[in-house]
Amino acid sequence: MASRLDRFVLPAWLAATALTALGWWFGSGVHPLWWLTWLAPLPVLWLAPRVRARWAALAAFAAYALGGLNQWTYLHGYIGLPMATIVYAIGMPALVLALCVLLFRRLLLRGHALAATLALPAAWVVVEYINSLTSPHGTFGSIGYTQMEALPVIQVAAIAGIWGIGFLVLLLPAAIAVQAATDTPRRSRMTAAAMTVLLMSAALGYGSWRLQVPATTTLRIGLVSLEKPIRPALHGADGKALEARYVDAIGRLASEGAKIVLIPETSFATGDATVPAFAQVAQQHDVIVDAGIDFKGDPSAERNMVMVFQPGATSPATYNKHHLIPGFERQYMPGDSYTLLDGTPRTGLAICKDMDFHDIGQAYAARHAQLLLVPAWDFSIDGWLHSRMAIMRGVESGFAIARAARSGRLTLSDDRGRVLAEASSEQHDAELVGDLPLRETRTLYARWGNWFAWLDLAGLIVLLGLALRPTHH
Repeated sequence: MASRLDRFVLPAWLAATALTALGWWFGSGVHPLWWLTWLAPLPVLWLAPRVRARWAALAAFAAYALGGLNQWTYLHGYIGLPMATIVYAIGMPALVLALCVLLFRRLLLRGHALAATLALPAAWVVVEYINSLTSPHGTFGSIGYTQMEALPVIQVAAIAGIWGIGFLVLLLPAAIAVQAATDTPRRSRMTAAAMTVLLMSAALGYGSWRLQVPATTTLRIGLVSLEKPIRPALHGADGKALEARYVDAIGRLASEGAKIVLIPETSFATGDATVPAFAQVAQQHDVIVDAGIDFKGDPSAERNMVMVFQPGATSPATYNKHHLIPGFERQYMPGDSYTLLDGTPRTGLAICKDMDFHDIGQAYAARHAQLLLVPAWDFSIDGWLHSRMAIMRGVESGFAIARAARSGRLTLSDDRGRVLAEASSEQHDAELVGDLPLRETRTLYARWGNWFAWLDLAGLIVLLGLALRPTHH
C-alpha cells in the first residue's frame, strides 16, 4: 500500500498535515468548535497507512504542534508561563498523537482493523489519565472538554468520566480511516464499523435519555463579580468601599429572590475570623452569602478560603482551597478537608482550580452533595473553558454548580451540564440571578471512579502485544 501513492506523497502529506492542523487549531483551545474535534485526526489517520512510518509520525506531530499554537496567546500572553512549560504543553499532545498514529498504522497494515480502530482512543485516554495523576493542573487540557456544548455526548461522563468522552471523540475518526483502508480484510473492517456504530449509538441514546430526566426541585441563586480593586485589605478604605458595593449587590439579588449569593475567589484580604457586614446582610435578607477570602489569620500560613455566612449561624462555615496554582499561589497553605453546609439541599464548597481535579467531585459525590458553590478567578481569555471544566465535574459526579469567577464567567449549571444562566466578567463587573434545577443523582462514575481509564490501559497492553508480535511468513 505504501508504494501506491509514491509520486503523490508530498502533496498528500502536506494536505493531510494542514487539514489536521486546522482541525486541531479550531477544535481545541480555550473555546473550541466541538464538532471539528471529531474530524481533526482524520486526515493524518487516512495518510498513515499510505506513507512510510516516519512520514506518518511526522505528519501527526507537525499537525498537532501547529494546531496547538492556538494556545500561544493564552499560555504566554495571559498566564505568562515559561517557554519550557509552553513547549511541553503544545509538544506533548503532538508527540502522543504521533505515537498513537504509529500504533494505528502498524495494526492496520497487519490487517487488524478492530484493533487499529481501538488503538488511538485507548492510548490517548491512558496518557491523559496518567497525566491527570501527575500534573499539578489535573485534567487541564483533556480532549473531553472540547465537547461541553454537545450535551448528549457529555452525559457519558456520568458512567465513564471524562475519559469516556475522549474515547468517543477519537474512536470515530479512527473508524472512518479504517473503512478507507480498502487493502484491509473486509470482514475485519465491518466488525470495526459495527462496534463503532454500536458504541456511538449506545452513548448518544443514553445521553439523550438522561437529558429528559426532570429535576426534583429548583433553587434561586445570585452571582456577582466586581472587578476592582483586586483583593483589598478589608479594613482599608478600598476594602470598605468594595465591601459596601458587594453588600448592595447581595441585597439587590436577594430582593430578586436569591437564596444564595456567591462572590469570587479572594475578593478580600483579612485576618479576622468573620466579616460582620456579610453576616449582617445574610441575616437581614435571609440569604446564604459565599465569599472568597484571602485569610491571613492563620499564624502558620495564608489560606485561600471561602467563608459562608448563613442566617442564624454564629460563625461562618469555611473551606480552604486544596489545589493551588503553582507559582501564583505559593503563599497559601492547601486545605485537606471538605465542607457541607447544614440543611437542604446538601451543598458543598470548593474553589476555582479544585474543579480541575476528580478528587473534589468524587469526595462530594460520596457525601451526596446536590450543589457545589465555587468562587473562582480566571484569566479572562479562558473564562468559557475553565467554567466548563468545573461543569464537567457536576456531570461526572452528579451535582449542580454555582460558579462566580472574577475575570471569567458567572455560571449556573445543572448535573447534566446544562448552563441555565451565564454572564461574562471577563472585562467588567457582572451579576446574574437564576433558578437552578437540582436532582438526587448517583452516577456510576461517582461509585466506580476511573474504571474506564483502567480498562483502556488493559486494552492498550493487549493492542501493544498484538502490534509487537513477530509476524511469521
